Amino acid sequence: MTTKRRGMTEEAADAAIDQACRMLRMPTIRNSFTDYADRAGREQMSYRGFLAELLLAECDDRARRRSDRRIKAARFPREKSLRASARAIRGVMHVGLRCGRPRTVSL
Repeated sequence: MTTKRRGMTEEAADAAIDQACRMLRMPTIRNSFTDYADRAGREQMSYRGFLAELLLAECDDRARRRSDRRIKAARFPREKSLRASARAIRGVMHVGLRCGRPRTVSL
């Protein structure tokens, strides 16, 4: 059951694309289709080229978000800065000197 929609205004087309992207859960396309459409017009891209650019952008963004989710789910230790490491080393050295004799303390 397909219906042909002809004579849509730019605003109606933008609203239809926005609604369809929400329903299909395509946030990258929804947020950037106007930029891609403007660029496609300037560069005189074919419809297939335009569609390929949009879909590749969505795939790349999904892969990035998937990677971020997996890293977060893995609960890796927080990245440490050089400054934090230097403070920890100074604290170890201070403990060793306070005892009166140098010793090695494992972190």
